[in-house]
Amino acid sequence: MVWLFNAFVKITGWPIWMLLTRPCVHYEDRSVQGKKIKGKAIVISNHTEIWDFAAMMFLFPGRILRCVVAELMYEKNPFLTFLIKGLGSIRVDRNTADFAFLGKCCGVLEKGGVVEIYPEAKIQKGDLQELLPFKPSIAYLALESSAPIIPVYTDGNYFGKGRNHIIIGKPVDVWQMYDDNRSEKENIAAITEGLRGKIYELNHQLREEIKAG
Repeated sequence: MVWLFNAFVKITGWPIWMLLTRPCVHYEDRSVQGKKIKGKAIVISNHTEIWDFAAMMFLFPGRILRCVVAELMYEKNPFLTFLIKGLGSIRVDRNTADFAFLGKCCGVLEKGGVVEIYPEAKIQKGDLQELLPFKPSIAYLALESSAPIIPVYTDGNYFGKGRNHIIIGKPVDVWQMYDDNRSEKENIAAITEGLRGKIYELNHQLREEIKAG
């Protein structure tokens, strides 16, 4: 009962999360995309630390986000394994060429669900302004499912002295980025880099808004 477990975690964890992180949510254009997600969608974000998972869950409280989680997280400890399985996460093994997780993601999207992916595939180290290269699987998934991508950028300040700032971007239709004059490989590369650029844009907008107060 994934929905029941999600509801329990959100109801019990929300007050604690709000108190400790004091999230401040910004929007590229709130009239186009706010905290409500209608229909199927793929949420992508930069990856700062394990708490990104919780940040996205509480950012979109009205939907269940089926997060793609690396095999390493399933091996840390029994409690964490129980938690991520209960929340309906989708396991991906980064050490093999098994892309079965894409089929599972498509299955979720076909039913009108929401998939959450961190395209960098691992946690950033150092300066958060420098994103790691994005994995092309996000482009394949978006093209195959025709699901809009909702880009998000977080400053990763979850338990620091300041507030956690997050910005939600406008949905991206990757088919509008597709060029029939390119090969499939070229399109995948261009879309992947285009999505990475979108996260950079959100990073810049967020920093400008924070400076402006």
